[in-house]
Amino acid sequence: MYSLRELFKIGNGPSSSHTMGPKEAALEFLRRNPDCDFIEVYLYGSLALTGKGHLTDYIIERTILPTRCQIIMDPIKDVPHPNTLDFIGYKNHEKIAEMRVYSIGGGAIKIEGDVERIKDEIYQLNKFSDISSYCKKNNINIPSYVDSIENEDFNNYMEQIYNVMMESIERGLNTPGILPGRLMVKRKANYLYNQPEIDNDNSEKLRRNIISYAYAVSEENASGGLIVTAPTCGAAGVLPAIVKYSVDLNKYTHKEIIDALKVAGLIGNLVKKNGSISGAEAGCQAEVGTACSMAAAYLCQLEGASFERISSAAEIALEHHLGLTCDPIEGYVQIPCIERNAVAALRALDAAKLSGYLNNADSKISFDLVVETMLDTGRDLNYEYRETSKGGLAKKYK
Repeated sequence: MYSLRELFKIGNGPSSSHTMGPKEAALEFLRRNPDCDFIEVYLYGSLALTGKGHLTDYIIERTILPTRCQIIMDPIKDVPHPNTLDFIGYKNHEKIAEMRVYSIGGGAIKIEGDVERIKDEIYQLNKFSDISSYCKKNNINIPSYVDSIENEDFNNYMEQIYNVMMESIERGLNTPGILPGRLMVKRKANYLYNQPEIDNDNSEKLRRNIISYAYAVSEENASGGLIVTAPTCGAAGVLPAIVKYSVDLNKYTHKEIIDALKVAGLIGNLVKKNGSISGAEAGCQAEVGTACSMAAAYLCQLEGASFERISSAAEIALEHHLGLTCDPIEGYVQIPCIERNAVAALRALDAAKLSGYLNNADSKISFDLVVETMLDTGRDLNYEYRETSKGGLAKKYK
């Protein structure tokens, strides 16, 4: 697996696969082919179908400027990956370069025929069962395992990740108004957070705060604001909401919170390696389901839970998102995405609690197994339910 830096990325929304990934692809093509005076960019599959709502064409054009470019959207052509881009570069009307890129989720890209990045896979263990066995044998916990693999500056990077998460919540809570796009969706985080108390039930207040935090980040993402992919832009509200909730509890040290974020990152990395975090490839189970799994594992690590309980919480969270479709209305990361982040944040809390109640009693399904199942389920989903805006709510909404 790659470094957790490849999972936790700081960038602008609204989509890691449809905005951040294409931007990186355009930058890479320019780096490799600086002499082009005109560039054609072909978008296929989900990128063609929902690219307008996800600002794919806008971010590519802005990145390639001042070089002239033309973007062609072809949703019909059969391609190896639903998020496929072709770049063709010209100079003096002659083709001088071409590059095919796959935007694989979380802002990551793969370049066809390019094997250079294989050497960057720094994690040799790719299953949670293998990692937990290794940690037990060496008498270390998961954060220590992550620290032993990442570089010396990684803790500083995680501080950046934490700060951007908290800042995106703060901005979202304090920004009223309408989200960009034709849907004219009102921001709701501020409204939710400032609801008056009814019965002084502190636990209910904490749960409502989780909802408002998830809305805050998701609304920032939908507005093109600065967020952290966790594991994607579309699911960026789940983990920060749970992190802020744990800060509000005022019972954990800052180091414990950062360590728990490392565990969340490792869970996301395992899904990315063995399953998928791309809505276009495997539906929203791959995005919000993974985010929920990461947040549930985060909570268990904070409580000092066993490897078995961390695995159980992550498994419960992901298992009960299996089959979740990705059907963004008009291609915007707004409906049902924002509300879905809030629901998943609450579900992460419940999954962590349930894993504690069960206490590993006769567990039959492992986290590793449910990750593989999620990928198979995603591949079996009807194409219309994988970030195409052609099925489900996107089809029914008028």
